[in-house]
Amino acid sequence: MSTMIALFLVLSTLAGCASETLINVKNSVPPPTPLSADTFQVELERFEETYYDEDGAELVVCSYEIPVLKAASEDEAVLSRVAAFNEPFASWRTNGETLAKTAQENRELMGTSASYTDELRCSIYRTERLISVAGTYYTYTGGAHPNTILMGWNFDLETGTYFTPAMLDADSKFHDTVLQSLKEQARQRAKEAEMQPKEFFWEDYQDTLANWSNYPVSFDEEGMTVGFSPYELACYAAGPQVFQIPYAELRDCLSEQGRALLGVD
Repeated sequence: MSTMIALFLVLSTLAGCASETLINVKNSVPPPTPLSADTFQVELERFEETYYDEDGAELVVCSYEIPVLKAASEDEAVLSRVAAFNEPFASWRTNGETLAKTAQENRELMGTSASYTDELRCSIYRTERLISVAGTYYTYTGGAHPNTILMGWNFDLETGTYFTPAMLDADSKFHDTVLQSLKEQARQRAKEAEMQPKEFFWEDYQDTLANWSNYPVSFDEEGMTVGFSPYELACYAAGPQVFQIPYAELRDCLSEQGRALLGVD
């Protein structure tokens, strides 16, 4: 009889363990889907369109290189990142329509027939985690000359968000290091033009440089680029002012997250 009781207790214990195991497996949370560099593909799509008035007069000629992120996976985390990256660029496909309406209104008001032009040219730098897009926007809507606007977008594939340079900073050293490099390059640029910095640039150019993180920033194989459109740092004739800072100058002042994001050892 004691043998039967002991056997019953053993079987009960095993049944309890099996039940607990089943409950744990059922309630466990599956691990997140890993996102590798091969999960995503980013490319430039060419979008070109010409808009005409009712009488056939040419209103706007558009030509855009639009960055597009794609993925073969249907995983929810992947699709959310794709949507987040593509969202800022979606409006470029309808930008020409908006500009055509303005051109049509101005044509009726002013009686002019000059055609507008609108262009976006982009380059893409990609690492396992980072997508950096540098853009140059050219637009002509009448006047003495077209306008050139520098642009930049930086996207973290791991978090699925766009980020600003402040994210890369370690104890404010990153911002100050970049600023010192910009000032030195600006002085050298003025020297090569045989001018004083405040002659080559606007008088308050150092204030503009100090605010560099609010201007277009992008990355490539060599380092970081900070760009200022015409009129922002100097006169139109001086053209866009673009400064490159190599990773070697930035490595020691990057945050741990910044080094991981940029792939800098």
